[in-house]
Amino acid sequence: MTKKHGPSIKDDETYDSLRDKGYGKSKAAAIANAQANDNMTPSRKGGKAPPYEEWTRDELYDRAQELDIDGRSKMTKSELIDALRG
Repeated sequence: MTKKHGPSIKDDETYDSLRDKGYGKSKAAAIANAQANDNMTPSRKGGKAPPYEEWTRDELYDRAQELDIDGRSKMTKSELIDALRG
């Protein structure tokens, strides 16, 4: 198989598929390389936490505080969600 993306990408097919889905270059590379490594078992889905929309504003604020997001005290629930995802 020809390496389209050079030696840093271990699985070109997975990389291309992820890029087509909108993943950034570094994220697609990390996932493609992890899937190509027999010692790693990356999954498609993250943890079991509910989406931010189901969190209360206080829970979102606490998480923003953990991540030291500036201006969090004046943010609405929607703004906190955007900041946490940003």
